[in-house]
Amino acid sequence: MKMRVDQATVGSYADRMRWDSLFNDMESQFAEADRLSLDAEINERTRIDMVNVEFADRLRGALGCRLGVHLACGEVFHGTLSHAGADAMVLDEDHHQVLIPYAAALRYVGLGRWSQPEASPVRRAIGLAHSLRALARDRTELSVTLGNGAGSVRMEGVIDRVGKDFIDLAVVAAGEARRSGQVSQVSTIPFPALAAVRSRRTHDI
Repeated sequence: MKMRVDQATVGSYADRMRWDSLFNDMESQFAEADRLSLDAEINERTRIDMVNVEFADRLRGALGCRLGVHLACGEVFHGTLSHAGADAMVLDEDHHQVLIPYAAALRYVGLGRWSQPEASPVRRAIGLAHSLRALARDRTELSVTLGNGAGSVRMEGVIDRVGKDFIDLAVVAAGEARRSGQVSQVSTIPFPALAAVRSRRTHDI
């Protein structure tokens, strides 16, 4: 027995399917447009955020991470980042700490993608000169690396004085204490010549 198909019903069903397909297609287009708009907004916000990120903040985001720091003089230091100041950082080695001015480094290996602004204006203002004055006050025995693109020179000694942009280093033989009879010379070193200042970690003394 053949069923009689109402042509009007078939037409109505076909129209509904056509409109459903159109609506679904429009919804997909709007959803894709919204996704692209959101992606563009996120990318723009990320770009704006990155424009405002300072290098010290990028380093603070890597505190506690192990880094490799390649200096312009050719030296390379590896250690755990323990401090990121206004213009210098500190790497912790197994038995030593290395103070490295940002200006002395060519590149860093191991930085993540995070950044961390310093909320404390006092900590944010602590720079190379402050760190050097602390080492001078404590009469810390140091290994000082001087360098630029032409190579490096390493000197052992104790900082006698710290000026606005220089130090006076009492140079002694490796392993010797800073006594008047042991000092071979006093070298005045401008800050831009400092590539790294290495000292024994306090808990190892």
